[in-house]
Amino acid sequence: MRIIGGQHRGLTLASVGKGDEGAHLRPTPDRVRESLFNVLMGHGLPHGARVLDLFAGTGALGLEALSRGATHATFVDNGRVAQGLIRENLSKAKRVADATVLSCAADKLPATSAPCDLVFLDPPYGKYLGGPAVKLAKAQGWLAPDALIVMEDSAPQPVAGFAQVDLRRYGDTHITLLRAP
Repeated sequence: MRIIGGQHRGLTLASVGKGDEGAHLRPTPDRVRESLFNVLMGHGLPHGARVLDLFAGTGALGLEALSRGATHATFVDNGRVAQGLIRENLSKAKRVADATVLSCAADKLPATSAPCDLVFLDPPYGKYLGGPAVKLAKAQGWLAPDALIVMEDSAPQPVAGFAQVDLRRYGDTHITLLRAP
């Protein structure tokens, strides 16, 4: 796995190895990330954005956003293996100062006064954790007005109160783009 574009293009990320079976680590494939970021560029993102990466896993999505001009990324994952991978990848990219790693579950997200313009959610497939996590993020102040939410799952995941902007399918992966109210 590597960074696809931007300042850190070509940087090889830490290997998931055996991963963490309980955490269902499943990094977004390079070709899906490349296509996703091409779509995001059409929305003027991630350049200049604050990013929230929920269910961050390896942190590849947030790191890709930092590489492409995001100003800050907050990574949220409660898995011990995932937290180690995120910290290792931030260190490899020399982006520790531009990032925060929260060691909590997405359903325990603390309140913030620094809302994000771009939110990534890549929860374990088929568990329908994305919608509740988006609603909690909104309630806790993480979503800027008109924030763009990118949700990856095995099926499209509409969220009541959020407008669906786009829907893409890559094999068994569905990417749903939502706009915050």
